[in-house]
Amino acid sequence: MKGVQSMRLDQLRYIVKVVECGSITEAAEQLFMSQPSLSAAIKQLEEEMGITIFNRSNRGVSLSVDGTEFLAYARQILEQTDLMIDRYHSEKPAKKLLAISTQHYAFSVNAFVQLLKNLELEEYDFTLRETRTYDIIADVAEFRSDIGILYLSDHNERVIRKLLKERGLTYHALFEASPHVFVTRTHPLAHRKSVDPQDLAPYPFLAFEQGEMNSGYFAEEVVQLSKLSQTIHVSDRATIFNLIIGLNGYTISSGILSTDLNGEDIISIPLNVDTTMRLGWISNDKAKLTSVARVYIHQLQKIIESYGYTTH
Repeated sequence: MKGVQSMRLDQLRYIVKVVECGSITEAAEQLFMSQPSLSAAIKQLEEEMGITIFNRSNRGVSLSVDGTEFLAYARQILEQTDLMIDRYHSEKPAKKLLAISTQHYAFSVNAFVQLLKNLELEEYDFTLRETRTYDIIADVAEFRSDIGILYLSDHNERVIRKLLKERGLTYHALFEASPHVFVTRTHPLAHRKSVDPQDLAPYPFLAFEQGEMNSGYFAEEVVQLSKLSQTIHVSDRATIFNLIIGLNGYTISSGILSTDLNGEDIISIPLNVDTTMRLGWISNDKAKLTSVARVYIHQLQKIIESYGYTTH
């Protein structure tokens, strides 16, 4: 009881900020505190609660099992406190918050754009991260993002679902798509109605790099082509498209392209392989989706359906 009585709201905000930043040092800078002061405040809270909130190592900090549960309660307390303050001490509604982590898909960006256009908010604090597969899972598991967007296939589903279950996350299906190759309009294969994997052998394959988690199970490219002699790993969608144009390269994705966001230089061609991409979004079982997050999911469905796909 003594610990509960002495716990302060600012200590809860410290925990949330460290999780968002992934670093005590960076969190201290954003909180305009010294790093030792922030570390001491967190240590004091851990002692009061009788748990270890963060695992500490030379690589930084990460949430412990108890810390993950504690964070869920802390976010609920802070959200309810902010709502009460806004209700009784503010003349305007609370600033809307949303964070999305996603693999590199045009439809996830398009939905984000439409969300902002439709809501017409005067104040908001939104985050859109196009990032690595493992980081998407970590972002949602550690409450840095409300939603994560990724795909499952026969190749990666067992591994990804096992990881999601371990982290307390749920996968929600959006739609299914056949793999396509993205090439420039002037590519030697651009006239083809479909292509076989062997047709791509002479051209550079462009893949999103996955850092330390570079297993094929975390690759964004659903088809793992064998005997590749030319592979380039990049970290963002704009670079991949520039290299597709500059090098007559190709990448593999769902087939959904946005001319509004990416121009008309890139086209998609069906790839003749016996596999399917099952795209969806993940959520944390301990977090309730906000109204803005639910609107974003609705926008995702609308964008996807506009390309002729059926959503779940």
